[in-house]
Formats: sequence, structure tokens, C-alpha cells
Amino acid sequence: MSGAPSLSTTGTRGPDRSCVLLKHGEIFLKGRNRRLFTERLHDNLRVALRGIGGSTWIKIAQNVTVLGGQVPQEALVERARRVIGFNSVQPAIRVDSSLDAITAAAVRTLSAVVAQRPVASFAVRVKRRDKAFPMTSSRLEAHLGARIQEALDGLPVDLSHPGVRLAVEIDHKETYLSWARYPGQGGLPVGASGRALALLSGGYDSPVAAYRAMRRGLACDFVHFTGAPYTNASSTYKAYALARELNRYQPPGRLHVIALGRAQRQLAVAGAGRLQVVAQRRLMVRAASALAGRIGAQALVTGDSLGQVASQTLANLAAVDEAAALPVVRPLVGWEKQEIIDEARAIGTADVSVLPDEDCCRLLAPPQVSTRAALPQLHALERRLDLDELIAELLAGAQIMRPEADGEEDGDNGDGAGGTEGAGAGAQVGQEPPGLWVRTEAGSGARAPEAVRPSPTGS
Repeated sequence: MSGAPSLSTTGTRGPDRSCVLLKHGEIFLKGRNRRLFTERLHDNLRVALRGIGGSTWIKIAQNVTVLGGQVPQEALVERARRVIGFNSVQPAIRVDSSLDAITAAAVRTLSAVVAQRPVASFAVRVKRRDKAFPMTSSRLEAHLGARIQEALDGLPVDLSHPGVRLAVEIDHKETYLSWARYPGQGGLPVGASGRALALLSGGYDSPVAAYRAMRRGLACDFVHFTGAPYTNASSTYKAYALARELNRYQPPGRLHVIALGRAQRQLAVAGAGRLQVVAQRRLMVRAASALAGRIGAQALVTGDSLGQVASQTLANLAAVDEAAALPVVRPLVGWEKQEIIDEARAIGTADVSVLPDEDCCRLLAPPQVSTRAALPQLHALERRLDLDELIAELLAGAQIMRPEADGEEDGDNGDGAGGTEGAGAGAQVGQEPPGLWVRTEAGSGARAPEAVRPSPTGS
């Protein structure tokens, strides 16, 4: 990790015991409910640490979480940066809260940083959680700055734009010294706002919408609609890869895959015409609402952006909402396309979304899509079908997959390792060596193309 000094890399006893400081985000404002949000945040952190390769510990301080363990500090930082709810992640060391120990650790830390990279200036910032400490924050900053300058041949102090900023946080028994600060995910802890079912296509929009819903505290399961049996399995491979990337930011949610092709053809045969796209979107939210009821989700999440395509006009969005039995959350409704693409790159889903696939939304799409679908016409169209029976058939044929982030399929989560559920023998999903597996209609395993495997990148 760039700029990290070569100090102790694990949580073992010694003059400098490494740890990671995790600064809380919005839960700082939650008043009497803060404890519940903090417990949820720490539960999610424990999930993110599964399979890390060693024991870890979590300590609670005032508006900060201290993380350590018998694993490299870099690994702790990487895992912690995935967890939604922390504003910043700081590699640090911890020493006894005495003036001599703090001074010696400050000199060692800055010396190690300077030995690794050129540093033109520095600053020391002190925060006292223990107000009984005998020196004020400003006096201790001046004291530590002077000792560091003595040890480093007069290294200049720059309080506005320092080359390295040494943060010193004094608690009652221990003091934490940090030399780097990385942005966290921010937001509310996943699950603090309930559970949602995200409609996941293979494009840029829906994965970003799911991520944004997670940042507002919604734990997400996923549902993907394919055009099977009239399209190939490429969109399923992409949906699995996208769900796996998104599950890096939350306790893993399940992916439900529903074959919509025959239902789409029934709509076309019933005379949908220009209403085809809106009618099948209504069918999707009906099926998703029924599925959400079964899994305990309280809302649907979609990647709609107002006016981006013909089916996402205000009139058409209202027509889709009328068919939903649950609230439809649209985190991207006011976003521009480039904003969505930039966010997809930041969270690691863009490389998957750009891959080609056979999207069910293009199947049987008319040359012109109605931009103002009228509800009476849609109701008349749907009366030609037995919607209850159609929805039951769609859900009966659904496949359930459990995508998990690379290196975390250790079986600790109560759901078992990644796999596929349903009738017949389950094919393993997400096992090493890397590759994606999904069940074919005959129940056999089919390996995804190498190009579909997402790279282990993150924000």
C-alpha cells in the first residue's frame, strides 16, 4: 500500500502494534438509535472479514471502530474499505497513552514513511478523546512536531498541504497514530433500512442502482430476467458476475434467474404492439413483487433514469409502478448516463456490464416503443392473459444462485458455499479455480466464458 511504513504488520504485542481505524459515517447522527446502527455495521464488518486467513478483533471507541488481527494490515484495509457505513479507513499503530510512548512512536512512524518515499513536509494533528491527558492537543502537536524535526534533519512543517499528515488520537488506555487516510463507502450500514429485491440486468444502470440502494441501508437480493428459451445464457453469466461484484459491499444476497421468453411471446401474440416493452416491464415487477413477498423483501430497486430511453418516460414509469405490489425505488432517476458509467467503473461493475449478451429487453421489441402507455390499453392487454397462472409458472421455474466475492466461499455464512438451488443436482458456483457455473435446463453444469469473470477490483 503506497505510503504505508514498514512497521509491525500484524496485531502482535510490541512497541508498535498495527491496527486500522474505521471512522463512522451517518450513524454518528442517529442519536438514541446509534447503538443499533453500530451493531449492524459491525456485523457487516465481520462478514467482510470471513476467509481473510487469520484471527481478527474489533474494538469500539467513540465514533470510531478499531480493527486488528493476526493478518497483514493491508488485507484488513482492503476488506474494511468494502464495508458500507465507514467514511474513512486509516492504517495505524497503537501504543500506550503516555507522552514518552506517543513521542517515540511518532518519530518512528514518520521516519519509516520518509524512508519509503520522498516527503517534502509534514503536519501533526492531535485529537484527545481522553480529556484527562496532561497536555492539550495544540501543545502536544507542537511537542511532537519538534521531536520529529530533530530526528529528521529539520523536515519542514506545512499545516495546509503537508506531504504526510500524522494523526494522533488519544484514548484512555491506548493512543492511535495514523499516517494515511483512505475513503470508505460512506452511507448507512447495509440492512439498517430493511431488505430489497433489485432487478438486475446486464447493463450499467441496474448494478449502480443496487449499490446506491445498499448505501442507503438496504440489503439487496437480485432477480434477473432472461429471454430463455429464445436467448442464450450470456445474460445469466453477466448477472451472476455483477451480483458477485455487488456482494463485495454487503452480506451476500442471492440471485434469482427467471426465464421470461415464453411470457414475452404471449404478450406479443396477445397484440401488445407498441406496448410490448412497457407490458413486459409490468410483468417483471409483478413477478418481482411476488418473489419479494416470498423472501421478505420490502421494496423493489430498478436502474431507471428518467427519460434515458423511451420506456423510462414519466408516464411509462407510472404505468410500471401501477403493476407493482411494493414500492419501486429508483436511485438513479435523476442521473445522467455518464455519471452512471463513472460510478460503475468506481465500484467495479463496468468491465462486466460492457460485455455483449442477449438481453431479454430487446427480444420481440417493436420498432417504436410507446412513450405514453395508457393504463386502459395495458389492462385490456393483460386481461387476455391469465396473469396469476403466468406469474406462478415464472416463479416455479426460477433458479437461485448464491454469488459470493472471491476468496469468501468458506462456508461460514450459514448459507453454505456458493451454489445453485432448485430441482435436480446443484452445480457449484464461484469455486476456485475461478469460473462461473450455472445450471442448464437439463440440470447439468455449464461453465461461463472466461471473459465474463469479473476482475477483483473495487472502489
